[in-house]
Amino acid sequence: MHYNGAAMNLSIDDFEYDLPSGLIAQHPSKARSASRLLRAGADTVADHRFSELPDLLAPGDLLVFNDTQVIKARLFGKKETGGRIEVLIERLLSAREALAQVHAGRPAKPGSILHLEGGLEVRVLGRVGEFYHLRFPDGPTVLELLERHGSVPLPPYITHTPDADDERRYQTVYARSPGAVAAPTAGLHFDEPLLAALAQRGVEFAYVTLHVGAGTFQPVRVKNIVDHRMHAEHYEIPAATAAAIERTRRRLGRIVAVGTTTVRCLEASAAAHGVPVAGAAETDLFITPGFEFRVVDRLITNFHLPKSTLFVLVSAFAGIEPIRHAYRHAIEKRYRFYSYGDAMLVDKMPR
Repeated sequence: MHYNGAAMNLSIDDFEYDLPSGLIAQHPSKARSASRLLRAGADTVADHRFSELPDLLAPGDLLVFNDTQVIKARLFGKKETGGRIEVLIERLLSAREALAQVHAGRPAKPGSILHLEGGLEVRVLGRVGEFYHLRFPDGPTVLELLERHGSVPLPPYITHTPDADDERRYQTVYARSPGAVAAPTAGLHFDEPLLAALAQRGVEFAYVTLHVGAGTFQPVRVKNIVDHRMHAEHYEIPAATAAAIERTRRRLGRIVAVGTTTVRCLEASAAAHGVPVAGAAETDLFITPGFEFRVVDRLITNFHLPKSTLFVLVSAFAGIEPIRHAYRHAIEKRYRFYSYGDAMLVDKMPR
């Protein structure tokens, strides 16, 4: 699904920027809420600490979190021919089957067996687009096998081997629905003391679930962004969340999305129904400049890769020029970028 207006003439090159490699965060900050927070609006750029978030929100505002839980989605092994392979689960299809990326010297053939860590013999059933349809052996579920034998699927720009600290920190403190292969990184900055301070401030909380797929790291390979086709992701909006949004609207509070995945979930549902509706669905919504945001008023988000769909989404939300200006400021002030980096609090572009 693709909504555009201004997007018609935009090139992906309009979403390029130069980032010194030293600003790519390789490890999280010592404490979650000790990250920096850049507040950005139409004519505002201000430097804060993430722990100051309660002062930047108002009583009656609603924070909407994505409660997906990152699974240990990366497995290593060999093909029947002996070639080394890396398997990255994209999504779980059932207790025994999954879609995955398989990185190998040559494509894996349908019917072949992958010999993975822990003695797992996984059969390749076929291809589904860029992914492989895999069947795991009988016995424990795929999720249980990944927990035993898999590793944390850190993004490709984080260069160290995952350790116990990554298992803890590449996960939000409120994660409770297993299925993501990438963290909803805006949520990594929240810890229990900050959540308590926000509640004391009178800010309310609600949750959605969108299992972030490995496709979130896929670059846009077309020149004109209107030609890009988004990967599909499964999401769920609980009845309590739809009701909380309606209550917040009635009292003129603001809907503050924690992360671009939360934005996609809420806005996909609203695009289909007029308002966010409780239930489960799939979305391949690609939000580009010209999109009419119906639900979200403010966005908490990390800094995103150039030419990525996430950078395009944030630019659509706050305006291309305000985001360019904010990123220039962040680079000048040496903010830390990407999954383990710092965050932004972004206001929606006035209509």
